[in-house]
Amino acid sequence: MAESASPALVELAGVWATMGGEEPIHAVADVSLRIERGEWWSITGASGSGKSTLLNLIGCLDRPTQGSYRFDGVDVASLSDARRAGLRAYRLGFVFQSFHLLSTRTATENVMVADLYRRGPRRDRRARAHEALVRVGLGARLDSSVTRLSGGERQRVAIARALLGRPELLLCDEPTGNLDSSTTAEVMDLLEELHADGQTLLVVTHEADVARRSDTVAVMRDGALRVPAAEVAG
Repeated sequence: MAESASPALVELAGVWATMGGEEPIHAVADVSLRIERGEWWSITGASGSGKSTLLNLIGCLDRPTQGSYRFDGVDVASLSDARRAGLRAYRLGFVFQSFHLLSTRTATENVMVADLYRRGPRRDRRARAHEALVRVGLGARLDSSVTRLSGGERQRVAIARALLGRPELLLCDEPTGNLDSSTTAEVMDLLEELHADGQTLLVVTHEADVARRSDTVAVMRDGALRVPAAEVAG
């Protein structure tokens, strides 16, 4: 008997996110999506199209009002709040436009914060933070205060923090939104390196040049998701 195929890392089926009121707003409308391990997806669209809401659903920061979401074959709706928090902490990594770094701490200390949230072992916490920073090209800035780092370096610290727990899926919400074009290219080169190493990526962006770096580009409009065939890498 042939073995069944392994489940997709992310699988959405008919997912809706509806905001209440007399005239409900469908921030996400009937979205179905399948992301396999090792793929790099970008989601583009105008402001208010539902991109970030969809990312929050996949990141278990919000719950869909309708439809099915499975992560590695597990029905996320069936998980308790504690197990959803565990999924976020141990299997997902987050990178945001605004970095969300502690201005009074060093690059290393900011990366170590992720381990405090995950309640990781204290014994080698600093060494693992150093390893993550070296991986993103900041080996010479380990003890630098984040106030002395450029925007691109701050985003690299944020990426290192997200990578500390070796997440299966890295979720990036407008990761280059606060960067100039030159620094954007540097951050995207880093994401390409991570992808080449097998990291699964989902990037929300309004920048066409950023989206083109990915394997697959999907477009959101009025909460609906479309994947143009021409955008799917050969």
